[in-house]
Amino acid sequence: MDVWQAMQERRSCRSFRPDPVDPKALERILEAGTWAPSPLNTQPWQFVVVTSPEVREAVFQEAERCRAWAREESGWEWLDKYRVDFLRQAPVLVVVIGDPRKTGVDRFQKEGNVAYQHACAAAIQNMLLAAHAMGLGGLWFTLFDRANLRGILEVEKERMPVGIVCLGHPEKAPRPIPRKAASEKTRTIG
Repeated sequence: MDVWQAMQERRSCRSFRPDPVDPKALERILEAGTWAPSPLNTQPWQFVVVTSPEVREAVFQEAERCRAWAREESGWEWLDKYRVDFLRQAPVLVVVIGDPRKTGVDRFQKEGNVAYQHACAAAIQNMLLAAHAMGLGGLWFTLFDRANLRGILEVEKERMPVGIVCLGHPEKAPRPIPRKAASEKTRTIG
């Protein structure tokens, strides 16, 4: 599968079969994450691989708590129907942890340390594309409180959970999602 096909066909998977993920496939997915660009080549990511049902349940409970909180704060009624059961279903959760100390020149700018988060996001995208190319389903998930997730995973307080990549064999093919044309999202100066 070429990169264009992977980008155009990859979809968020929210329904996984219980089949385990092949360790060699997981290794390749993690390696894909390490090939993401980063400021000054700092490679500010760490990957915490979660396969334990107990820890996945704790992550699920945190997401449920956060979903209820977000519903209350935002008033967004759609959150009443939003389910996070895929955190229990996915055989593998890869939590991408960023190190704010491994950012670029942005550390000296007024708006601060964000480049390390961008690098972690690029690593997540690489992992999702690699998983799709290998026939696995994936989902980028961020509905959690960073401090609480840090505690669940015993991550040092200087590091920041950026996202969770849920991985597994899709129960069904995710439906296609339309995209706007690039021309609708582009402004050219020059």
